[in-house]
Amino acid sequence: MGAALAALVVALLNALPGGASTEGTTRDGGRAHGTPATPRDAGEPYVGWGFTHTRFSADEGSAAATGRVERLLSQGGGLPQNQAIMGWGADNPEPVKGRYDFAALDRRVDFVRASGGVPVITLCCAPDWMKGGRAGAGNTDWSQAALETAPTPGHYGDFAALAATVAERYPDVSHFIVWNEFKGFWNDAEGRWDYEGYTELYNQVYRALKRVNPRIMVGGPYLVMDSVGPRQKDDASASLRGPWGAMDQRVLDAFTYWNTHKAGADFVVVDGSSYTKDDELLPDEFAATDKLTAVGRWVRRQTHGLPLWWAEYYVEPADGHDDRKGWTEQHRVAVQAAGMIAMVRGGASSGFYWNPEEEKGAGCPGCLWTPTAAAGGGQALPMYGLVSRFGRAFGPGAGFETVPVAPDDVPDLRVLATDRTVLVVNTLDRTISAQVDGKRFEMKAYEVKWLQR
Repeated sequence: MGAALAALVVALLNALPGGASTEGTTRDGGRAHGTPATPRDAGEPYVGWGFTHTRFSADEGSAAATGRVERLLSQGGGLPQNQAIMGWGADNPEPVKGRYDFAALDRRVDFVRASGGVPVITLCCAPDWMKGGRAGAGNTDWSQAALETAPTPGHYGDFAALAATVAERYPDVSHFIVWNEFKGFWNDAEGRWDYEGYTELYNQVYRALKRVNPRIMVGGPYLVMDSVGPRQKDDASASLRGPWGAMDQRVLDAFTYWNTHKAGADFVVVDGSSYTKDDELLPDEFAATDKLTAVGRWVRRQTHGLPLWWAEYYVEPADGHDDRKGWTEQHRVAVQAAGMIAMVRGGASSGFYWNPEEEKGAGCPGCLWTPTAAAGGGQALPMYGLVSRFGRAFGPGAGFETVPVAPDDVPDLRVLATDRTVLVVNTLDRTISAQVDGKRFEMKAYEVKWLQR
């Protein structure tokens, strides 16, 4: 079946009341995978707050444990779930040109469907043959250097075709992010991002997806919004700065180029941390989250109010092994809550928590649930409680309100409220007496409290 006819089939399936129950046909000659479920926000750029699947997640492991997570997510109303097409739990999707292997990606998408989530796909990374390597599944280079290599310009069209094949295979997936963190798009000669190359790739992918179905929502550029310390002069922005530091001007230049030359966008995607490139939390771990607000407001101004997604967000610096284990879980959840509040204040409507589980181990700092390898796994952890409840309380369409806070408590609290729910975070490592929305109560050190109105 030709691409135009395939696109028509997908469009007709998407138009069926209640979602399509018939399988369509994809450009690889296979059947459209699974029985699509129409997302509650199909055709809308707002998905809310969820998480990204990484190498280990609840689509694999003990049936008892994976079923436990599936029920946990379903009973919580479902969460938006993001998955890359290659890496982070997905195999090489096109090891040889025109030959596809979607088994791992099928499994992840099926898990999202079964758990009631809104599926989001990140179109990264690229098969080896698109970036100068050898073709063949057995030859896939999974090293970090290889995974972070971009397609060569001559293969941008091949990558766009792969993106279209993915969109045809999963007609219920309405939201696609193009690439990840500008991987492979650094211009060594000029010491800046190759924003021209990324934008060309983005534009080809954007047009290919819209040909499959004009209702597909496409976003980018998924730049890491790096910042530097306030004393650093090189590459520091003169205009976007605060007590948390200064934005790296090279990032802002890359964003501006993409924003000016993009073929279109239904939402805008960024990535970043509250700390600087040197892992400084300025002036402290809670106040540093103000960077997320400042960045969000800047992005929204540049894009004239496009819906803002944070594809990744970090508030705790990693150690040399990329582990974040230096804080107690109560401290970690409190700073995470402050960061999410800061993103909302910056205009964000969606955010994806990174890495829901580890391969094994009982501790799993910052995980959403315990590892699913064993039958007793898949138990909800404190971070899941925060992320899931935040998603329910402050999802798409939430109307935010200002609530009274006693003046003497303002520096110690972070507060976010709607007409139904108030989230309060104690930023101090000691018990305080708080007064919020006319209610007086005590809060323990780093306590996160939910109030119903």
